[in-house]
This record gives sequence, structure tokens and C-alpha cells, in this order.
Amino acid sequence: MTQSNNAAAFLGLDGTPYSLVTELMAAGVMPNLKGLLGSGRLMRMETTVPEVSSVAWTSFITGVNPGRHGIYGFMDLKPGGYRMYFPNSGSTKAKTLWDRLTDAGRPSVVLNVPQTYPARPLNGVLTAGFVALDLKKATYPDSAYDYLSGMGYRIDVDTVKARESADVLVDDLRLTLAKRREAILHYLSSGASGVPWDLFVGVVTETDRLHHFLWSAYLDKTSPYHGFFIEFYREIDAFICEFAGRLAEVRPGAPLVIMSDHGFTHCEQEVFVNSWLRENGYLKLAKSPAQSWEDIAPGTAAFALDPSRIYINRKGRYENGSVEDADRTRLADEIAAGLMELKVDGRPVLRAVKRKEELYSGPCAADAPDLVLLSNYGFDLKGSISKSVLHEKGFLTGMHTQDDAMLYISGPAPSGLAVERPNILDASATVAGFLGLDGAEFEGRRLM
Repeated sequence: MTQSNNAAAFLGLDGTPYSLVTELMAAGVMPNLKGLLGSGRLMRMETTVPEVSSVAWTSFITGVNPGRHGIYGFMDLKPGGYRMYFPNSGSTKAKTLWDRLTDAGRPSVVLNVPQTYPARPLNGVLTAGFVALDLKKATYPDSAYDYLSGMGYRIDVDTVKARESADVLVDDLRLTLAKRREAILHYLSSGASGVPWDLFVGVVTETDRLHHFLWSAYLDKTSPYHGFFIEFYREIDAFICEFAGRLAEVRPGAPLVIMSDHGFTHCEQEVFVNSWLRENGYLKLAKSPAQSWEDIAPGTAAFALDPSRIYINRKGRYENGSVEDADRTRLADEIAAGLMELKVDGRPVLRAVKRKEELYSGPCAADAPDLVLLSNYGFDLKGSISKSVLHEKGFLTGMHTQDDAMLYISGPAPSGLAVERPNILDASATVAGFLGLDGAEFEGRRLM
């Protein structure tokens, strides 16, 4: 493996909002991140629609929209019917950043990126992030598996146990972050690990888990877990310092990018989109409560998948399709208008409804949802088909946001460049530029 002069290092903080880190920097909790602002820019960033990790990370690693890479959520329906499957790395139809480097004989290290399971061969090392079921299948090559399994590496926290005990979650988060840090710093130091790289990608998932389960503890200073939330971000800040320092040692001058795939906010109510479709006559079910999407009955006009995707039940596309192609646009407009009127506790649930034509383009766009909903803060949209209620307070206290991700890029901005709100595709194009890759293959703007 030979290294190039064009290199970049990337640290992902899954689900970490721009608004949160600015608050924590102002409070003195993240002095190391604040110190980096003297040699780079921190920006509030918009992510994909929908704002779910599988879509966002795949868009970042490929540099293209879902209409070209084909991932629209953590789950999807098999063509022609209503049987569920979980797209994996083999479902991604566009080349990743490290695929392009591998084609050029250049090495990469990729650690814990969601939607990369099972691991596909590359020039370098990869261990997949969630949803990864088996560390061996998640890791390439075998020597990397031997190292990771030997040091007790953890793919993710146990979210089932986390629902049973916040204390168990706290201990799990501490241990998993410690192992994540150990593995990332090991591979970042190519001399120590024996693995060279031109592209280094390391993602921390624990921030996302912390926010889902304990966002309310951050807001409530009397919570017994408020101190842990703050302590955890002190640890994240210390890790940022270690990462930046080690990078300066092993690849002096290499750009540093720190990014989240989406933001977070407090979850007030979970809102079940299929319940609204059923109540308004668009969704018909063969049984109640439904057990799966295979219970979608003839006469259904539309149904929803997680987190906020609505599909028109078109003839020819689905086995119980009832809508003619000529009626698709009219029906989508009718549903969009109705949903924009939806209120919970007197507040509008949605801030926007996006049509597929607004969001997606490319060879996979025919598989895209017809509508994607963007909620107002506090309303977490769900695609459950078995719920009998329109909304309820769920177990999780934090929810994703689309317009409050964070992006830090080291180095001075080009003269005359003014980008008020970058997009996650801009972050990808910028990393590609650092690597010397052909910009024509990437949809975003280069920010540095």
C-alpha cells in the first residue's frame, strides 16, 4: 500500500447537533473543540431527507443523493410486494470514497460507519457500524478482526438492555466509547497499526445513543443523569483533542473534518403516520392490529415506512396496488395537504412535505418514496403499522433533526466562498477534494 500526498482524516459524531456543541463550548465543557476554531470553521449543516443515519451516512460516503445510491431507510420492501428486508452494503448502488481510492491503489481505514455491513473488500481496513450483527462479517481483512476481537471491541451498546435500565446504559456507553476510542487511535497511528491510509474515517455512535435515551437528562439539570451527560461530552472533547494531536503527528498538514449525520432535539410525542392514513381512508388493513406490511389490503391508496416515507400504492408496483399512475400526483398532493393540517396538542406536526421529484434524481429514483415528511421539533414521525393511536409519548426522549447537524473543517476557507448552510453532500465533496478525487463524480460543493 502506498500513500499519497492527498489525504484527509474524518471523525464522525453520530447525531451531535450544532446547537448542542455551541452550548457546550460556551459552558466550558468542550474547550478542545473550541480551540480548533482558530484553525478551521464550525458550521451548522443540513442533512438528508429523511434524516435517518442509513440515508445520511450513505449519502456522505458516496457523495450522491439516494436517487443514485438507492438507500432510503434502514428497512425497505422487496420489489412487487410488502415483504420487508433490510438493505445492507450490497444494496448501495454508488461507489464510496474508499472504493474510488481502492480503484486507484490507495489505502483507507474505515471504522464504524453505519450501513457498511457486511464488510466489502477494500485497499485497507473496514469494520462496519450498526446494523452489524457479527464482528467477523463486519470486518475486513481477517487481521483486523483478530485485533478488534482480541481487544474487546464493541459494535454498539445494547439498546434492549438500555430500555430496562439507565444505569446499565451509562456503563455500556462508557465501555463502548472507550473501546471505540482505543480502536480509532490505534488505526489512526499507521506506524503502530501497520496500516497506512490516505483516507481515515472513524465514527462514534455512542453520542446518538446517549441522545435517544437521555436527552431529557441534558435539559433537566435536576436529573440524576445530567452530570453523566455533561461528563460524556467532556470525554468526547478529550477524544477530539487526542484525535487531532495524533493526526498532526502521523500525517502533518492533513485536513481534519468532524461531522454529525443529523441533529437532535427533545421528543415530545411520537406520531404514527400510518394511523393517520388509516383514519383518513388511505390505508386499509386485512387485520387489526396489523402484524406486518403484508397485512396491507386491497383498496389501499398509500402507506408509510419508517421514519417518514409515504408510498402511493400503485398498480403494477405492488401486488395490491390500487392507484393508477395518472392519479399518483393528484393523490400525493391531496395527502400532503391533509397532513400539513395535522395538529397535536394544538401545534402543527409538520413543517414541510417533500415530493420525490424535489429530493431525488438518478437511476434509483423510481424506487423512492412519493412523499417524505419533515416534522416540527418535538414530533417524532414513526412508520409503525400496528399502532391504533395517532400519537403517544414514547420511551425515547430524543429525536433526529434535519437542519441542525454539525460540520467542522480545518484550514482557511477559499477567498470569496460564502455558504450560509452547507449540506451533507457538500461535506462529502470537500473530503473528496482533499483526496484529489474527480469533483464531477460528487453532487455537493467544495467548501475548502
